[in-house]
Order: sequence, then structure tokens, then C-alpha cells
Amino acid sequence: MTPARGPSVKQHTVIDSPYGPLTLVATDGVLSGLYMTDQRHRPPEETFGDPDDTPFTEVSDELRAYFAGELKEFTVQLHLDGTPFQRSVWAQLQKIPYGETRSYGELADALGNPNASRAVGLANGKNPLGIIVPCHRVVGANGSLTGYGGGLERKRQLLDFERGEADTALF
Repeated sequence: MTPARGPSVKQHTVIDSPYGPLTLVATDGVLSGLYMTDQRHRPPEETFGDPDDTPFTEVSDELRAYFAGELKEFTVQLHLDGTPFQRSVWAQLQKIPYGETRSYGELADALGNPNASRAVGLANGKNPLGIIVPCHRVVGANGSLTGYGGGLERKRQLLDFERGEADTALF
């Protein structure tokens, strides 16, 4: 018989970034959320747990390096809580190389379901770990910027930054 686990412990902190404050959330000490101000699908603040910087040293260091143009791939451990389909989409997002983009249709094809581009878009929009799970790298079929939970202007800024079309010493 497996011993019963107690409820998950959540903690959060807020760090500065070139794109505004970022709220980092950990579940049982593992990063489970990164939310921008005014982000669509942002959970209520009361679900973030107690303020505590302790579990966020590694991710804060990686984000600082990313915003300084020194890090192209995050290695911090992630706790992604979602449906199996959402987690499969988020896994595909993590395969999009720094500075590149993919369309919703290309992600659907990579998942083996070419008719699922709308479902991919919905899962992309529910991504709880923006920037680290790079949902900003997904564009429309014609390359146009389409929905982004952090706002289209932030999406444009992040893509320009990764393409080297913006200041690299942002942070």
C-alpha cells in the first residue's frame, strides 16, 4: 500500500524582467508557473502559495542569463500540470529552437494529428510556464503573430530579442 501524500506546498516570488514583473510559482519546490502581469489564463494570486524566494535561485539565474543573451535553452526542472494533450503540446514547444518559430499546424503535425491546430492553439494558450516553455515561438500559418497570453507586443519583443533584432543586454 502506498502511503498517502499530503497536499502540495506552493510558494511564489516576483522577479523583475525586461518585459515587466514575472511571478514564479513552485509546487513542492519545483517550478510550476511563470506568469506575466495581465497575462490571460493567469491563476488567482491566492493559488500561488506563500511568498518565499528559496525554491527560485536556479530559475532566477537562468532567466537572468536568458535576458542577458547568454542562455538559449533552460534546464531548470519543471512541474507541468495539465491534461495529457496539453503536456504533449508543451513538450513540443520545448523542442522549438531559440530564435525560430513554428506554426500551430506544424505543431499539430509533429503530434501526429494534423487536424488539431486549433486544439494546439488552446493548449498553447494555457501554458503555465511562458518564456521557459516557449509558447511565444508559435505563429500563424503565414508567419503572422497571433494570440499570446502575455500580449502580442511582448510576443513581438521576445521574438525580436531571440532573433538578435533587439538589445541583448536587457537584464
